[in-house]
Amino acid sequence: MNFNANLNIRILQFGEGNFLRAFIGDLVDELNSKTIFNGGIVVVQPIPKGLVNLIESQKGVYTLFLNGIENGETIQRHKRIDSIVACNNPYEDFSSFLKLAHIDSFHFIVSNTTEAGITYDPDDQFLDRPPNSFPAKLTRWLWERWFHFQGNKNAGVSIIPCELINNNADTLKEIIFKYVKVWALESAFSDWLKNTCTFHNSLVDRIVRGYPKENEASFKSLTSFNDQLMVVAEPFFQWVIEGNEKIKAKLPLSNIDLQVKIVENIQSYRTRKVRILNGAHTSIVSLSLLYGNSTVLETMENEFTKNFIKAAVFEEIVPYLEGDISEGGRFANAVFERFKNPFVDHYLESIVLNSISKFKVRVLPSILIYNQVTGKQPLYLSFAFACLIRFYKRTWEGKKLPIQENPNQSAIFISAWNNENIHNTVVDILKEQQLWDQDLSLDTELVNLIETALIAVELEGIEKGFQTYLKAQQQ
Repeated sequence: MNFNANLNIRILQFGEGNFLRAFIGDLVDELNSKTIFNGGIVVVQPIPKGLVNLIESQKGVYTLFLNGIENGETIQRHKRIDSIVACNNPYEDFSSFLKLAHIDSFHFIVSNTTEAGITYDPDDQFLDRPPNSFPAKLTRWLWERWFHFQGNKNAGVSIIPCELINNNADTLKEIIFKYVKVWALESAFSDWLKNTCTFHNSLVDRIVRGYPKENEASFKSLTSFNDQLMVVAEPFFQWVIEGNEKIKAKLPLSNIDLQVKIVENIQSYRTRKVRILNGAHTSIVSLSLLYGNSTVLETMENEFTKNFIKAAVFEEIVPYLEGDISEGGRFANAVFERFKNPFVDHYLESIVLNSISKFKVRVLPSILIYNQVTGKQPLYLSFAFACLIRFYKRTWEGKKLPIQENPNQSAIFISAWNNENIHNTVVDILKEQQLWDQDLSLDTELVNLIETALIAVELEGIEKGFQTYLKAQQQ
């Protein structure tokens, strides 16, 4: 089935969920309307249950709503997306899945099968119909393409995963070649993969709210049909792809409004996103919940919590990132603009999940680098660290806190809070290498800062406690 015969089939997309429809769908629509790309997407359902039947019932058409703040302006716009030209459920029709490999016009393979999707399953076999894992399905599809086109180098494709893991394409490539080896596939196929197919690490960034269940009727009133696939996202869009001039030639990006960067290495962009966007979320979530806020928007509307997180980011994170500081500042400004999106109810309780491991990855590196460069500890991030520790005392002002944590890690905090002496509590938590991969208690300044913050917070609450904590550092 081809829903839109006017488009050339260029993209094989593994995944049919909200994110890809709001991200790749939007990008392809931009390319088709403003360049000569004229590309269509074939969607493959990566797991047994999915949306392929619903997409087919709507002939690949759905509505994308973009609501948020962009360059200081409130944005509310919507567009009809009709870039999907066909669908496949390999669990129901594996033969058709393989026949897709015979279409010579494919240039790209994109995917978003969740972070757990790019994994090796030792039970997958070449003759499975279909194999279980996404990498195994893709390996089988690529072999079919190689075999059908008899190893023609022009049949190679560019593979760009969107899964939120570091080095996503490198990881996918490694698993594919593992299947090639375990399945004892032809060396000529392995050579074709190496020489004609390219794998590109990528970093995606757009908050996608999904289907607007709460105010469904108001959104449907703006569509021309009973759209069961409408999806709501923020206007911000960024896709950073590792690549060279060859992939730039395949993607005519110069005339579109969406931000797509093709660079030699994405790591600096990944670090910037993790430290600023994710780091801001993780830095402020415990403090803001203890303060009394319930959403990210409330956090940004309250003067104290807003000023706190902005100071932490602009004074203690951005200046110590590699690369252009002004570019980091622009990204941070865009992040805070996104945090103020009045159309997204981003609840802090949804962010607090696994805060300990998130803090280690997203915030602790900024603390360590600040200390390495300045010889001091960052006052705001250290106070945020203290609020994280206080949060895992589990109750606040007589109420139970919404702890969502690995039980083993949470147990360490529970044990440490059994100490009657706050100093000992801080030391016991900071010294745990299971939590931080190092003994942070060796830094006496950090221990003292967190101890001072905790005592102030216990006696005076978050805002007054913070002022007392700052005054103590000035004496």
